[in-house]
Amino acid sequence: MARLEEACEVERLDGPVAAPTLVRHVPGKQALICLLTEDVNRTVIEAGRDLRIIANIAVGYNNVDVEVARARGIVVTNTPDVLTSATAELTWGLILAVARRIPEGERLLRRGEWKGWALDFLLGTELGGKQLGVVGLGRIGRAVAAKAPAFGMRVAFADEASPEALAVPEGATRLSLDELLVSSDVVTLHVPLTPATRHLIDRRALARMKRTALLVNTARGPIVDDEALVWALEERLIAGAALDVYEYEPAVHPKLLQFENVVLAPHLGSGTRETRIAMADLAIRNVLAVLGGEPPITPVP
Repeated sequence: MARLEEACEVERLDGPVAAPTLVRHVPGKQALICLLTEDVNRTVIEAGRDLRIIANIAVGYNNVDVEVARARGIVVTNTPDVLTSATAELTWGLILAVARRIPEGERLLRRGEWKGWALDFLLGTELGGKQLGVVGLGRIGRAVAAKAPAFGMRVAFADEASPEALAVPEGATRLSLDELLVSSDVVTLHVPLTPATRHLIDRRALARMKRTALLVNTARGPIVDDEALVWALEERLIAGAALDVYEYEPAVHPKLLQFENVVLAPHLGSGTRETRIAMADLAIRNVLAVLGGEPPITPVP
């Protein structure tokens, strides 16, 4: 922020900031740095007649109306790469937590209900020899897949939005989404939120999964239909789920809170000091580049 304030006059709003508030403050501004919690819609963009850049501090940019911005000649940037490792690490944390029932065991212990070691107590499932199904061929999906051999897992990818020419990493298999769902023991989601991926995991998709399978989502909440997930868990169509994002976050479907076989995290994918600083720094460097007449560093595709 100090670098930005040396070069620009800065008005800072503590977030999350509602769209009507942005509409009041964006006139006369040349740059808007926003978070994924801000709805930078048509009304906001049209109010910002002098905007030259919208810098989103996130890899996803579904909260920004990119088409409207482009039509007005406004550059939109995001923060890819810098959060890849942190999100991949959290994904594996969730996989291990739900597979080995770690949060469930901690809750039981904190309630004072642990009676000691027993042969059949709180049995989880091992990952070795199982298939990790990665939905999404992007940076984070590939980073998650790269760690799978350490756990003895084979990897399958599905990404029907990516060109066939985009090869899967060596040793992995490319499947259709349906093939991945029916064959994977862990399904982990790493696609952006678009009209095509909204409710990608619906009742039909969940019914196609193995009854012993685990679903993990560290991408965007609406990729999973929460009502469908609750139904699948109630019907025991899958063995469990681990979620970092939610369809209507920060609200969480109340029934998800009741399942012992569901691990819930409060959108911590990029939540390390190193990564959040790097994300903010990249957004600021994008702003300074564009305002200085240079091309943006990480324009959205």
